[in-house]
Amino acid sequence: MHLLEGGQIADADGTLEADVAIENGHIGAVGDVPESDVDERTDVSGKFVVPGLIDTHVHLMMDGRPNAETVQGDTEAAYAYRTADNLRKALEAGVTTIRDLGAPASVAIDARKAVADGTIAGPRVQACGQNVTMTGGHGHWFGREADGPHEVRKAVREQLKKGADAVKCMATGGVLTTGAKTGAPELGPDELEALVDAAHAKDVPTAAHCHGTQGIKNAVLAGIDSVEHGTFMDAEAAELMVEEGTYWVPTISALKGIVENREAGIPGEAMAKADDATERMAVAWEHALEAGVDIAMGTDAGTPFNNHEDAAQELASMVEYGLSLEGALEAATVNAADLLGLDDTGMVEQGYRADLLVLPENPREEVLAWQSPEQVYAAGERVQ
Repeated sequence: MHLLEGGQIADADGTLEADVAIENGHIGAVGDVPESDVDERTDVSGKFVVPGLIDTHVHLMMDGRPNAETVQGDTEAAYAYRTADNLRKALEAGVTTIRDLGAPASVAIDARKAVADGTIAGPRVQACGQNVTMTGGHGHWFGREADGPHEVRKAVREQLKKGADAVKCMATGGVLTTGAKTGAPELGPDELEALVDAAHAKDVPTAAHCHGTQGIKNAVLAGIDSVEHGTFMDAEAAELMVEEGTYWVPTISALKGIVENREAGIPGEAMAKADDATERMAVAWEHALEAGVDIAMGTDAGTPFNNHEDAAQELASMVEYGLSLEGALEAATVNAADLLGLDDTGMVEQGYRADLLVLPENPREEVLAWQSPEQVYAAGERVQ
């Protein structure tokens, strides 16, 4: 066993002084370990051993450039190289599990396989394949366009055939697609219901890009498992999400990356939509916190000035919007693991995967601690 000794554990259960033993990629023990079982020791005195971050919304083939649409026309090889680089950067920054929610062809699904077999370094990957969108809808340039329930159902089945871990759709317009209206519904209720039915028939979860209020409600009523962005959420939508057990993945980093870099070449249309969305987001948080909506961390990494290695900034942003430090920790660990259907990740407990970070401060007391991991372990292997 490899023993991380002398530190404290900080996870969703609280803070505890205890050693952590790593064995065969998992946590072999928490607490006392017989001397004869220890092969290697790492002194983490004064440090905090915490679960690795789980980012439930990324785009691995995107690299934070000012105009995301300019990746159109890149070859699959170019997307793949960029994906490999982003995976490495995310892992070194403490992200040990990610979910890609939209990439051309099978780029992200292939990345999942490449990480799993050790071909490239990166977090454990879940991938949706191509997002399902209406013809000309948000993200059409890297998605699978489909119109009507029958065509949507076929589009879902195509992603499942490729091996998708989740099915993602565009329920409303978005900020980064030219001509799209951010809050306007795109896929209709009957199309969303067909999408959920086809995915859930194979026990595959669903996610919906939703900015507008009606689009959020349409998605939740259709049975979508997570609302991504949720920017125009009102009180009724928040209460509906609680009733249906729908997760919210706010992706604050996506908006901040745009509005904080307005002179850096971001298209004017996207800038104007982001400004409006940012004003709406503050109100959405008020409704979500009042209603008690379940929140999972996701960054939408890859969008303008929203880099994969900066995922930990999302936790600080959630706290700025009123989420507690404990709530932010849960959103990035146990809640994100629950959303992704992972029962072996998100806690520092015996039997869990040894996806671990060593932080200089207690993240239950200082949210910025997440941004400075001193050690990163992925399935027990130290990567930093």
